[in-house]
Amino acid sequence: MKFIIVTGMSGSGKTVTLKLLEDYGYYCADNLPVELIGKFVELLNSSFIGNMGPAGSRGAAIGIDIRSSVNLLCIENVFNELDAKHIDYKVLYLDADTKALIKRYKETRRSHPLARNDRLETGIEKERIELKFLKERADYVIDTSRFLSKDLRAELIRIFIDNKSYTKLFVNILSFGFMYGIPDDADLVFDVRFLPNPFYEEDLRLKTGEDEEVKKYVFSEGSAYIFLTKLNDIITFLLPLYIKEGKSQLVIAIGCTGGQHRSVAIATSLSEYISSMKDLGVKLEHRDIHRNISRLS
Repeated sequence: MKFIIVTGMSGSGKTVTLKLLEDYGYYCADNLPVELIGKFVELLNSSFIGNMGPAGSRGAAIGIDIRSSVNLLCIENVFNELDAKHIDYKVLYLDADTKALIKRYKETRRSHPLARNDRLETGIEKERIELKFLKERADYVIDTSRFLSKDLRAELIRIFIDNKSYTKLFVNILSFGFMYGIPDDADLVFDVRFLPNPFYEEDLRLKTGEDEEVKKYVFSEGSAYIFLTKLNDIITFLLPLYIKEGKSQLVIAIGCTGGQHRSVAIATSLSEYISSMKDLGVKLEHRDIHRNISRLS
């Protein structure tokens, strides 16, 4: 039986996660008291025959969060109990940065469970501290700060439905235009404005780095291939170090002047390279790809 404990920051996507797992055949329960988890898993485990369980389910998932605040400290005992009974379980921790969480709470107008009589930001930071031990204990950590619901669904399907997991590191590759500002959340920033600029070619000006003609133009000089090779080398060197450090998300930003041609072509190539690596989650995003076209049209 596949058993998943879904936890993490309030507003990070736990409800979406449980609903998706339920849609794909998991038996799901939310906010079960911590002291009942062991009995719950044991009962479900005994009802599973082969790979199928109650109502033909393929596994089970349970959501726990800060609402179980007092009893969360007992969760380590639950883990020990499950380990002793040789129950196959995984802990999925959903995270998001404070800025993203505040935005989501303001959009939904919900109150944070730890900020009823205090500022929202204070409640979020308090929760982050209280859940730190669970994040460190997790088998999977997904940072949903830059995710839409469809992005989260795609990653959950990849891990729990298609069984293509990654080792606690999700790499966001982001192309951007310097004229619109450097991304605030970038961990690594690479400037590719030294490459041939398709903007000055009339037939390429309104195309993007996703078009084959633009890619060929960007790579028409050997410097692009040399740069990409060296970039791949440094990323290969750095990724294991970030994983060892415990980093769950890495944002690699590739910038050119308008974020339409050169940065898009290089970011796409880098994404293809990293996607070939084992146990890594990868998302490619082109922040400004159409902004310059709109300005010129």
